[in-house]
Amino acid sequence: MPGWGNRRGGRRRSAEDAESSPSTDDPGSGRGASRSAPADPREAAREICLRQLAVRPRTRAELATAMRKHGVADDIAAEILDRYDEVGIIDDAAFARAWVTSRHHGRGLSRRALAGELRRKGVSSDEVGEALDQLAPDVEEQTARDLVARRLRVESNAAPEVAFRRIVGMLARKGYPPGLAIRLVKEALADRDAAAAEFADSIDPDALADSTLEPDSR
Repeated sequence: MPGWGNRRGGRRRSAEDAESSPSTDDPGSGRGASRSAPADPREAAREICLRQLAVRPRTRAELATAMRKHGVADDIAAEILDRYDEVGIIDDAAFARAWVTSRHHGRGLSRRALAGELRRKGVSSDEVGEALDQLAPDVEEQTARDLVARRLRVESNAAPEVAFRRIVGMLARKGYPPGLAIRLVKEALADRDAAAAEFADSIDPDALADSTLEPDSR
């Protein structure tokens, strides 16, 4: 039967073709080989760093952590990072200065809060200190004073004691010392109205600074 013979021949040829065609499962053939071939470890490390840097500037320690999480050997990571240091792709001192400027003026964070953030990012103590030197104490206090004024407008209908607790708590979360926070809020309340001024007059900043004030969650 010609049809059957053709079908058998067709089947036989298909099987032969399959045996002679490269398999994607064969590690030495075709596209399967390119997919399974290991990437150059240095190139993989560079790609990890560039993906991180595309989001925002990073410190050396942050990039080292990212590579370690992806299994990059420490010696290769150090080689890549040393090269990035040389060409200025990473610069912890410049990162710290920019971080202080952005986070202080944008979020109102204190020197203490900024120092903590930079240390958690792996910036050295010397570089943290140099970055914070650009933030003068009087500038920091004025920023805190501005924060108090803005928040007091939000709390305009709150009872003086409630506004006091909330605003001091807000400053505490931004890293300002209790003594400074209490003094600034006391001064602002004294200028708000008669009831707030009376409450402010009863505040002893020194005594309260030594006590534990639970920051309001707002």
